[in-house]
Amino acid sequence: MFQRFRANRRLKARNREVVDDLYAALVIRSRQDELYLACAIPDTVMGRFEALSVHVFLFLRRCRNEPTLRPLAQEVVDRFITDIEDSIRELGVGDPSVPKRMRKLAGVFYERVSVYDAALDADDAAALATGLKGRAVPADAPEDASARLATYMMAENERFGAIAAETILAGTLQPGT
Repeated sequence: MFQRFRANRRLKARNREVVDDLYAALVIRSRQDELYLACAIPDTVMGRFEALSVHVFLFLRRCRNEPTLRPLAQEVVDRFITDIEDSIRELGVGDPSVPKRMRKLAGVFYERVSVYDAALDADDAAALATGLKGRAVPADAPEDASARLATYMMAENERFGAIAAETILAGTLQPGT
């Protein structure tokens, strides 16, 4: 019995490490200068939320059709939510207001998922660019900024699709490793 407990504890610690590695990789991808300069995502708290949301969405999209990846994907989403919650608190939002803000941000995230997913399912860069305008890309950004972000997202979607499930389960988002 104690051996099983220790084995489960080691497994949970390993899963936590894998989740942290995957989440860190998503955060790094979301902080690329290209997203803020060429694609006009604002370099603000909400802009960084948008950039990270794009990458978390693409990761979830990659994992959704593989049963072996679904539990890990849920853990990454949980990590994302915890990170957002911690960030809200760091910004000085009091504990009683955090759940309300989290519900609002969750609504924002899932509304975007719906729009972006439909465009990617249709392989429609123009629809994706339209969906990004006024969401991840400000409405007053240069016209081609949302098209650039749509092109980036479509390429990232393909890149994520090329990553083997075993690679993701090992905690990396590098294709072919």
